[in-house]
Order: sequence, then structure tokens, then C-alpha cells
Amino acid sequence: MKNTPIDCKIIDEAINEMHITDLSKATIREVKAIAAKAEEISGVEFIKMEMGVPGLPPSAVGVQAEIEALQNGIASLYPDINGLPALKQEASNFVKAFINVDINPEGCVPVTGSMQGTYASFLVCSQSDEKRDTILFIDPGFPVQKQQLVVMGQNYETFDVYDYRGDKLRGKLESYLSKGNISAIIYSNPNNPSWVCLKEEELKVIGELATQYDVIVLEDLAYFAMDFRTDLSIPYQTPYQPSVAHYTDNYVLLISGSKAFSYAGQRIGVTCISNSLYNRTYPGFVKRYGGGTFGTVFIHRVLYALSSGTSHSAQYAMAAMLKAANEGKYNFLKDVSIYGERAHKLKEIFIRHGFHLVYDKDLDQPVADGFYFTIGYPGMKGCELIKELMYYGVSAISLDTTGSKQEGLRACTSFIKDHQYDQLEERMQLFEKNNPISKK
Repeated sequence: MKNTPIDCKIIDEAINEMHITDLSKATIREVKAIAAKAEEISGVEFIKMEMGVPGLPPSAVGVQAEIEALQNGIASLYPDINGLPALKQEASNFVKAFINVDINPEGCVPVTGSMQGTYASFLVCSQSDEKRDTILFIDPGFPVQKQQLVVMGQNYETFDVYDYRGDKLRGKLESYLSKGNISAIIYSNPNNPSWVCLKEEELKVIGELATQYDVIVLEDLAYFAMDFRTDLSIPYQTPYQPSVAHYTDNYVLLISGSKAFSYAGQRIGVTCISNSLYNRTYPGFVKRYGGGTFGTVFIHRVLYALSSGTSHSAQYAMAAMLKAANEGKYNFLKDVSIYGERAHKLKEIFIRHGFHLVYDKDLDQPVADGFYFTIGYPGMKGCELIKELMYYGVSAISLDTTGSKQEGLRACTSFIKDHQYDQLEERMQLFEKNNPISKK
């Protein structure tokens, strides 16, 4: 019997009680529940890396603006379904300042977190043309986005970008787009869970093909400018956040307040629709609604039906945070750079004890240190590794749930405490001893 920090029986029983037969398919919440129960029973602190939840204090700029709005009685008023004018203007300025793209305030729409922005975008894209009934994921990706499509009964296809970086991306994308059934392409950049960052040449390919095949690109910027290899924090100066918006007019940018501004609890984001797409009509809208453009259907049909607007006070917070960033008074990336520092330390410990990074390169560059990273261990499948690490008080999620075809786990840096680096070092020393790597 192996000597492990947590009795193996405690983990096994917790898994059995939840009737989970394959941990590689377990959801984030299920992994979290197993870790919490094992921690409670054993008294051993878990190093929790399964949840992608911000672990930093919220932006003080946003908190103060929201408090003032509430004190001024804003909670008694329904928000305008189009969004707070000040937020729409600052979102337009933010896109210009940090991406160098012009989007009219009209097309910058507050949403109840990027999750709602994605859901609404999926609906509108899928309703635009009845022949285009499928969303294409450039994976790995955020598992809940596929769940959104399951909920709404929409089709999706997916491929793992691991083997299709650079020049290989064009052919792979065309193999799907040429079928004529794809309404939209979605990916995150930086990527959840791998933290790979698509390069300009890859974004150019996506943009060119989106125009050629007339599909819409949904660019999830939940981790806006958090590629810490390059300083993207100076407004209206190069370098800018890379974006497909430079290469096509068929795009929607999903900007979240959750990670870059640590404002997750108030569920606030902005969906930025290109000027061309906002004003475009589609046959599906005429059939379903009697008319409308992409932008008006998004706002006045879909968002109105989903929530009748976004939290009024949170819009004031988001407007203030964006304004401060646009004016160079608030360096939001400085606040969140600690995620990169944590990732660097954690990766070093895992690699020192026989682990490897699954997604390790952006073409010819090592992948950035950031909010997430991916690990594997020789001779172990993802389903084996996730369970084995739990015996050592470490929780993460399987890459299998993210659409990845690689064996390994996604680890998040957000909840790591300073004293846990020594804990991890000690536990991974024991892990390596108990799981010697074959020298074949």
C-alpha cells in the first residue's frame, strides 16, 4: 500500500458516493466536491487547482463606482436594455485603446458576464441561416460553452488545435467550413485551459476564412491581454492584444470583467459586435422575427428575453474600470500578473518531479505563464492522473472535459497560497517516489 498524504480509501469512497465511473469526465464542480469532502474527513489541506475562479481582490475602482451608484438609488431603476451609455462609450474606447480596433458604442453591449454574451451570440448566430446549424470549436476550450449548446439543442463540431498550429490550421478549418453548415467559430485567446495564444498569422487565417466562407468568429477574451510575455498594458500604444478583428468584419469580441478586473461576483461583461456585423440582416431573422439586424436581434430579442438587461450598478463599475484603464490611470494587468508568477513556480515544481507540460509551445515559443497550465505524467492517462494526484491532496480537472485529445490535466493558479509551494514540493517528491518513471 502506498504511503500518501491522504488515505486512498477516503478519495475512493468520495468518488463512489458521487457515482462517478470515469474521473476524466467529471465536471469541475464534481472534482471540487470530492476534494472538499476528502479535505474535511482527512484534515489535510488540498492544493486546489480545479476551479477557474479569480483569487484576487476586486478592482477598487469598480467597487467604489458601484457603491456610489447604489447610494444614488440606481438599484430602483431598470437598466436600459441597450446598456449604460457611459459603459458603451468606454467599452468602445477600450477596444480602440488595447486592440486598436474601431467599434461604435452602439455595438458594445453589456451582458451578465461573458457566459451570457456567449449564450446570446450562439443563439443569434444559429438563427441567422437555417442551413448553418453548427458551431465550430477550436479546442481545447471552456467546457460550459458546449453545455450551453446542449441546453439550446444546437449542434457543434470540434477539433483539438494541438496538432494544427501555424500553417496546418488553414486546411483543418477549411475541412469544416467547406461543408457549409458552420455559422460561427469560437475560441479563447489566451486559451482556457492550455494558455496557448494564437499568433497573428493564425488569427489572419481564421479571419480570411471567416470572410471567404461567411461565418462569424466569436473571440472569447476572458483573459484579456494576460499573455504576460508581452506588456499589453499601455493604452493606445503598440503592442496590442492580438485579435481576429484585424482580419475580418465578421466578428464578436467577448470581454469579461471577471478575470482581468477580478470582478467575477457581479457578473458583468461586454459583448462587442463589429460595425459591419451589427448592421447586417440575415434571412433567418426575417423568418423568425419579421426582420432585424444582428445587433438589434442580439439586444432587443435575445438579451431582452434572457434577462431584460444587465445589473445596473455593475454597469457603473465596469464603466469606471474601463475608463480608468483607457486613461492610463489603472494598470489592470499589473494587478493580475501574480497569476503568471504563480504558474512559473508551480510548473517548476511539477517538472522537477517528472511531469511535463502538455501544451508547451506557441509555435516556436514556450507557452506563457498565466492563469492556467497543463500537466501530464509519463505512463498515466488523464483519468489515472487526476485520481492519483488526489491521494496527494492536489485537485485539477481532466483535459478530456475541455475537448482536448491529449492526456493530462488543467491546473489553475488562482487559489494557490504562498505556503502551498513547499507543500506541493514535498508531496510531488513523494508522488515521484511512489510512481517511478519507466526508463524504457
